[in-house]
Amino acid sequence: MSDHLQGRGVSSALWNLLRDAAVLLLRMRAISLQTISIMSQTHLILAEARSWIGTPYRHQASLKGVGCDCLGLLRGVWRGVMGAEPELPPPYSPDWAEAGADTLVAAARKYLVEIACDEFTAGDVLLFRWRATMPAKHCAIAASPDSMIHAHDGASVAEVAFHPWWRRHLAFAFRFPDID
Repeated sequence: MSDHLQGRGVSSALWNLLRDAAVLLLRMRAISLQTISIMSQTHLILAEARSWIGTPYRHQASLKGVGCDCLGLLRGVWRGVMGAEPELPPPYSPDWAEAGADTLVAAARKYLVEIACDEFTAGDVLLFRWRATMPAKHCAIAASPDSMIHAHDGASVAEVAFHPWWRRHLAFAFRFPDID
């Protein structure tokens, strides 16, 4: 067993059981190596996003346990899963999206993989518009088909139900790129 797993409290017996189960499933062709990789990355994304739950809302912040906004949550999850941020966002006001540019969508297209809104799964990034003619100005991380993790003004980061109101305002969905 590798040292990094032992350091995380994974016992040798559990590690051997998991390894043997994965080998058996691979032999049965029930899952592929790619599926195992995606499952692992999804688990990392959700674990990191959930570790931010309870972080208070702070505009432009991105510090777990201290404060973040919706973009700060996404940035923090990126750092926790992918490593260093590819770029830092410029300063922005709370009403930045009213300026007309779809800045959030442009950045997502630059660093994430766009998918159809009806194809999102756990660990994917969701972008919302308040009105059809407005730029997207809110983001969240899907926790399941029926829940999401997000930060919003006046509340702490939380995992909430993906109610019909959110579904109506969902404008874009993205997936994290594969971890190298």
